[in-house]
Amino acid sequence: MADTRTTGIPFDVTQGAPTKGGIGESTLRPDGTLKVTGEFAYSSDMWHEDMLWGQILRSPVAHAEIVSIDTGEALATPGVYAVLTYDDLPTDVKTYGLEFKDTPVLAHGKVRHHGEPVALVAADHPETARRAAAKIKVDYRELPVITDEASATAPDAILVHEGRDDHHAGHVPHQNIVHRQPIVRGDADKAALRADHIVTGDYYFGMQDQAFLGPESGLAVPSEDGGVDLYVATQWLHSDLGQIAPVLGLPEDKVRMTLAGVGGAFGGREDLSMQIHACLLALRTNKPVKIVYNRFESFFGHVHRHPAKLHYEHGVTKDGRITHMKCRIVLDGGAYASASPAVVGNASSLSVGPYVIDDVDIEAIALYSNNPPCGAMRGFGAVQACFAYEAQMDKLADVIGMDRVAFRQLNAMEQGTIMPTGQPVDSPAPVAELLRRVKAMPLPMERQWESSEGADVRQLPGGLSNTTHGEGVVRGIGYAVGIKNVGFSEGFDDYSTAKVRMEVVGGEAVATVHTAMAEVGQGGITVHAQIARTELGVAQVTIHPADTQVGSAGSTSASRQTYVTGGAVKNACELVREKVLEIGRRKLGTYHPAWATAELLLEGGKVVTDGGEVLADLTDVLEGEAVEVEEEWRHRPTEAFDLRTGQGNGHVQYSFAAHRAVVEVDTELGLVKVIELACAQDVGKALNPLSVVGQIQGGTLQGMGIAVMEEIVVDPKTAKVRNPSFTDYLLPTILDTPTIPVDVLELADEHAPYGLRGIGEAPTLSSTPAVLAAIRNATGLQLDRTPVRPEHLTGTATA
Repeated sequence: MADTRTTGIPFDVTQGAPTKGGIGESTLRPDGTLKVTGEFAYSSDMWHEDMLWGQILRSPVAHAEIVSIDTGEALATPGVYAVLTYDDLPTDVKTYGLEFKDTPVLAHGKVRHHGEPVALVAADHPETARRAAAKIKVDYRELPVITDEASATAPDAILVHEGRDDHHAGHVPHQNIVHRQPIVRGDADKAALRADHIVTGDYYFGMQDQAFLGPESGLAVPSEDGGVDLYVATQWLHSDLGQIAPVLGLPEDKVRMTLAGVGGAFGGREDLSMQIHACLLALRTNKPVKIVYNRFESFFGHVHRHPAKLHYEHGVTKDGRITHMKCRIVLDGGAYASASPAVVGNASSLSVGPYVIDDVDIEAIALYSNNPPCGAMRGFGAVQACFAYEAQMDKLADVIGMDRVAFRQLNAMEQGTIMPTGQPVDSPAPVAELLRRVKAMPLPMERQWESSEGADVRQLPGGLSNTTHGEGVVRGIGYAVGIKNVGFSEGFDDYSTAKVRMEVVGGEAVATVHTAMAEVGQGGITVHAQIARTELGVAQVTIHPADTQVGSAGSTSASRQTYVTGGAVKNACELVREKVLEIGRRKLGTYHPAWATAELLLEGGKVVTDGGEVLADLTDVLEGEAVEVEEEWRHRPTEAFDLRTGQGNGHVQYSFAAHRAVVEVDTELGLVKVIELACAQDVGKALNPLSVVGQIQGGTLQGMGIAVMEEIVVDPKTAKVRNPSFTDYLLPTILDTPTIPVDVLELADEHAPYGLRGIGEAPTLSSTPAVLAAIRNATGLQLDRTPVRPEHLTGTATA
């Protein structure tokens, strides 16, 4: 009989630690050792005896009619078990999507972007599957491509999606606009008359890839009840489930999902990739099917950060007060909507930056085009806006002859400031203080490459390429600060669920925490254990694998998981604690009056009074009993922005970070070395200080990447991706990583669990404009695009 075991499946993680390993301490990650030693099972490591391998045939063109598909030769290939096209889909539900269902499971009638899935193959070997897919003959009749705003919104423009019926279709000025969000407050035209100077700017932000190291992958296993078990790397199990089950024609309880090991995400796993395809092949063949993308496929298998064109206008008085702001932001959403509507909401509502400006006129739109689909990525619309408004701040300061940091501090928002949407900032907003702190940090040593033995080229632009020994190298310093929302916004029902169980195991009280939170590297499972220790007073905490057998935890995105799922775990632990104390009162209440009169806590495995007196051991209280609670938890409600004025309390919390960049530029060759990227950030409460610093440093480096090297290059004539590989899509490596000193400020938000503030995205915002500002400072060049390339610094750019 064949071995049908699945290997590489997630397992319980039990972390033994003293009770002191609670919130506020730098508890080590329970998965950390496994990852650094190579023992951690990622989704691509999943294995099942007798499994097949799935392969996806993708479109080689960006926009075309599908005239015909011939799968005969592929089906005849030895070792091939199934070949599926759109006509083989099992139900009438043939599309999916995050906000509205505009993405086909497999292309039908036409393809709308380079790399769109057209057909599926399942075979007994990955190479057999790849070769069979190459034998599928597809006849394409190419169509003109929509690649920018002009071609998308022309009166005679081809519609990327005909017959739209989504909830945004009725209020957009053109059907190739996914969503439009204006924000109007005060009277910008009238306020402009008070300005002594008007400063305008046009900016371009390139398309960035999330570039997670673990490619899209998963394993689908058909079950005896006609359902399917899916082990997959994702950011949001229940969102996936809600999109997968209807396409398969199965009730959700027959599509059982378990989170496999995730090798990074950054927004790129919020949309579906191979999930439905693996399930379709598994159900068709009645065999387990594994799909693992290679890096080329991965570039086409997930959404990217929206490229953007931004036009800004600010007015300023001689004494440094900003009078007004006008801006227009055009985001290219590519062929399908994904998260574009929400990105538009973020870009528009945060476009003013962390500044007090009473009179604004803002418009943000996202386009449909034949470019690659774009959606969620760390920073989510606020990154593009921050790049532009921070460039404007430098121009405004310069035009009145004021120090750039002092100018920002003069106009900085604070608690009580009213946002352009009319929402008050009701928690600390220490923008001026963050700028003060980051400016006060010691600067790195000048000409640090010099030594008695000559130049250390590793410290110079160009590095070991040995392009300079210091000739033509100029230092520059730049500053930037940004504002990011935390959590889902605009009236979304943003909640999470936690199941917490407490019992005696092996003579010791143990807590088990079960959520559907996707651990994508952010350290959520570490924090959950810390919360359980803090609230339940136990040393041993088991983290159950994330799956859909518990209620939704929402997405691991929007800097929300510690706030929302952490809040759910805290809430469930508090309810468990009360039940434990009720058991104690029932069993032992007659032995000590404090059971009835004192404030009781669980600490160090014991029930204690608030004065520290021990009443009982938890093992005695729980002997023969277990306590389990599963509860949802929500943050304060938000509301949608008005579609005409943009007014509304759309966000639940804001986060702030400031950066100072120090760069050295080889002005002759246009090479840049970032020497230091100092950051000051308010985190509310650092639940795990070591992890907090790691998140800030990681976000900072990701922002540096888009400043000086990262960009998906799309041919404007064909809409084809030119650089779908890590050979041609350049990423910062350890050799590019500067020193990143971090100053953590903790000003509690009274509305949040433990006073915490979501931290993961804010540092990605301000690091990019800080680097650009430093390069401008070194070169005197305007530099209005990301990324900055050597040709932009040497004057040799052709476009």
